[in-house]
Amino acid sequence: MHDVFCGFSVAFTFQNLIYCFLGVLMGTLVGVLPGLGPVAAMSLLFGATLRIPPVSGVIMLAGIYYGAQYGGSTTSILLNIPGEAASIVTCLDGYQMARKGRAGPALGISAFGSFIGGTLCVIGLMLVAPPLANFALRFGFPENFSLVCLGLVIVSFLARGSMAKAMMMAAFGLFLGTVGIDIMMGVPKFTFGIKSLMDGVGLLPAAMGMFGVSEVILNIEEGVKQEVFNAKLTHLFPTRKDWKDSIKPILRGTLLGFFLGILPGGGAMVSSFTSYAVEKKFSKHPEKFGTGVIEGVAGPETANNAGATGAFIPLLTLGIPCNAVMALLLGLLLTQGVHVGPLLLKEHGDIFWGVVASMYFGNMMLLVLNLPLIGMWVKILKIPYPILSPLILLFCVVGAFSLNNNMDDVLFMIGFGVLGYLFKKFDYEAAPLILAQILSPMMENSLRQSLLLSHGSFLIFFTRPISATLLSIAIILLLYPFLPWFRVRKKLEVLSPDGM
Repeated sequence: MHDVFCGFSVAFTFQNLIYCFLGVLMGTLVGVLPGLGPVAAMSLLFGATLRIPPVSGVIMLAGIYYGAQYGGSTTSILLNIPGEAASIVTCLDGYQMARKGRAGPALGISAFGSFIGGTLCVIGLMLVAPPLANFALRFGFPENFSLVCLGLVIVSFLARGSMAKAMMMAAFGLFLGTVGIDIMMGVPKFTFGIKSLMDGVGLLPAAMGMFGVSEVILNIEEGVKQEVFNAKLTHLFPTRKDWKDSIKPILRGTLLGFFLGILPGGGAMVSSFTSYAVEKKFSKHPEKFGTGVIEGVAGPETANNAGATGAFIPLLTLGIPCNAVMALLLGLLLTQGVHVGPLLLKEHGDIFWGVVASMYFGNMMLLVLNLPLIGMWVKILKIPYPILSPLILLFCVVGAFSLNNNMDDVLFMIGFGVLGYLFKKFDYEAAPLILAQILSPMMENSLRQSLLLSHGSFLIFFTRPISATLLSIAIILLLYPFLPWFRVRKKLEVLSPDGM
């Protein structure tokens, strides 16, 4: 309990409250504007957070993440365009409610559901994280290596596209993470004589290029058309019947979002899709889903914010990011010299409990920002994208240059932007690459330290129970896609004349 009070004392300082407010405000704006996700926005502001204390930087970036879940519902309901990937499902019933003149209740239950789900999950985070961190203290170098392997495999396994493509991106990210000076031998690796690569491939230029620049190029090519549905925003507070229909979906969405958010590759998007499917299954009138039922808004909107909160558990307790957003937060802490993992609670308790406590204040701020200021968000939606895109590119260039006052970082960012555009055109996801790039040094260090302990024997990964379990799960998941191939081959052997 003492730690909790210390966390609130950290979060309640004027400086951290301001950073929390700025984070949730920008997060809501990012969620409202189609074509600009939280990863791109966090990448743009990554350089600025290096000039402030680590706890303040994480509070602000975290606010952008869960704030974007709130803002994404506005565009889904009024434009039928998801401002954020997790709000795709909200389009199905939210927009239909707006067409029926019920845009106000749809936006209202979305805000209240997100607030309830986010707040309850913060309590869950406070209860679950400390025991999990204590268990993780039993991890040594072999366990850390196996855990990183499992995390990368699960993220690739749960990728939206081809698993093979996701694994290729992860492998490329692992290679990028090895570039620079070898920490054990003190010799350059894969620098090819380029001085700018001596410190490694920067996370900031890579992330800004992959998510920010590439998204702008893609949106300019495809053309983002924004037509705001002219709905009367009245009766933002849901009626008693609306609450009666929504309370169970909100509670189910909270539980689903929290537990699915913990899984690597899970988070807000998987939670919202799963919640919609569950509500349709539990509903007495599933045929009405998609025609404007409030349950189809309440469940997914609660689940996506709960999933965003649950995603902090593996990051803060194990040091393993479960999605690209958490990878950026991990990168920020590592850049600031903070060791993230089981010892975070012991060595940097102010950061852990300060960030957790700030989520209470952040959710309250978001409730205030979303209901009274919906009219302002609607006006912002009418800003043409040709005006926004040059501003986004300008922020990218300034952010990349300000990191080291080096033009090479800007060139790297542009190069990664072109790469990111090509990856998106050919359905290669950038998230596994960024995750692998951040985890690569940790993975390499754990591997080499483990082999030093075992005098070069790889059996150390299989003789220690926790490491063997984690690595076995990773191997099973890697082999799982090949099972259909083995079954088809077995059938062909049975049917062939030689097998008769």
